Amino acid sequence: MTTPAKRATVYLDPDLHEALKLKAVESSRTVSDLINAAVREALSDDAEDLAAFNERADEALISYDEMITRLKSDGRI
Repeated sequence: MTTPAKRATVYLDPDLHEALKLKAVESSRTVSDLINAAVREALSDDAEDLAAFNERADEALISYDEMITRLKSDGRI
């Protein structure tokens, strides 16, 4: 059994709301579906970023100057 959806009041820019309504009609989805998908994707991206940060947490920090020096020596800049 699925959990019932929660209601929330969200204030959207009028142009954004209009674009969402048009997208909903074109894609045969509801505005709520589109917003849920966008929020889910944004949270997923954040989770991926946090996981990457956690994987590199034990790496030694380097200064900006050292990074520029490395990039120059590698021919990247």
